[in-house]
Amino acid sequence: MAVLIEDIKARQIIDSRANPTLEARVILNNGIEVFASVPSGASVGTTEAVELRDNNPDYLFSKSVLKAVKNVENIIAPELKGLSPFNQGLIDDKLQKLDNTDNFSNLGANAALAVSIGVCLAASRALNLEPYRYLGGISANTLPIPMINVINGGVHSDNLLDFQEFMIVPIGAKSFSEAMKMSLEVFYHLKNILKKKGYSVNVGDEGGFAPQINNAKAALEILVEAIENAGYSTDEIKLALDVAAGELYENGKYNLKGENKILSSCEMIEYLSALVREFPIISVEDGLSDSDFEYWKSFTFDLGKKSLLVGDDLFTTNPKLLKNGINNKVANAILIKPNQIGTVTKTIEAIQIAKRACYKTIASHRSGETESTFIADLAVGLNTGFIKTGSLTRVDRTAKYNRLLYIEELLGKNARFGSNYI
Repeated sequence: MAVLIEDIKARQIIDSRANPTLEARVILNNGIEVFASVPSGASVGTTEAVELRDNNPDYLFSKSVLKAVKNVENIIAPELKGLSPFNQGLIDDKLQKLDNTDNFSNLGANAALAVSIGVCLAASRALNLEPYRYLGGISANTLPIPMINVINGGVHSDNLLDFQEFMIVPIGAKSFSEAMKMSLEVFYHLKNILKKKGYSVNVGDEGGFAPQINNAKAALEILVEAIENAGYSTDEIKLALDVAAGELYENGKYNLKGENKILSSCEMIEYLSALVREFPIISVEDGLSDSDFEYWKSFTFDLGKKSLLVGDDLFTTNPKLLKNGINNKVANAILIKPNQIGTVTKTIEAIQIAKRACYKTIASHRSGETESTFIADLAVGLNTGFIKTGSLTRVDRTAKYNRLLYIEELLGKNARFGSNYI
């Protein structure tokens, strides 16, 4: 009997920021049922696929997703019933055509992606394959280097830090499990240092500490101290930043309110360059606003050989925007967030384009997460090299790390770890 999609259901669930999001249930005619949920971002690029919300002020602060739920059940499901789940490209193309826009502004990227991931997971289950193996075939054996957000700032916290994420990157580990051990040790030393300095150790949206520090340099100094107190060197554990500069960009200037600075584009580039010179920073994400494209060229020329310059809002996992960036020699890495583009197929296309251009790829979560572990399988299946999935607290973050630990166990002696980071 041919394996076909029998039905697709959807419902509204709650994400890690207490906002509604969407979960799809894909049902096959052989009895297999899978669930797929989608995250939501707080810092959202202007070119991202559209997350459809109801905008009903009388219900859940206008953030409910009941329209998207209805779109899955009333528009998408009837068109996909009877199709093979093994033809991901065909199904994702049909989702795009049903929406009839480039950014899913009709059906909602949340509706489309939940179905797209659900079909992918259903197909892997039907073939009795782990999702990473279904996505990547026999070459899927490399665990990504984690970029672990241990200090939260920006829109992910209520502190005065302008930059959104301060991360540790255990590049000296020999395995993913060792990378977790190293990172946990640093995390607890960081907690002790913050306590001794009188800072709060409450956590932000992505599980990192959110102390009332008001400048990037102070946060970086504390991270270096935590690494050294844990018994590691900054050759073994590097640092990474998510500046989220689009959130700071006002009237052609960068307004660093916590540091009481207003910087021009050139001054912002010099400010970040100075941090990279002083600290062991190997990655700077969204160092400039996506609206500041011309200065991205100068930024890349100045820092591109010293650090990963990661485009998140700049590229929004969009193959067209990535190609334009490559052609203009802008950035040298891309953050991969499936909900920015709306389908598994387009996500894979972005990864493939980046790799052909020798751009590094970083699979990424969002600040509003669910317990879904799909990006962990995506990172291994497509060998992204890196993964960002938050800190080492909160189940919505640790679920991804625990999934990667399990994948490492499944791979056994065939497991590989990491890749060259520059």
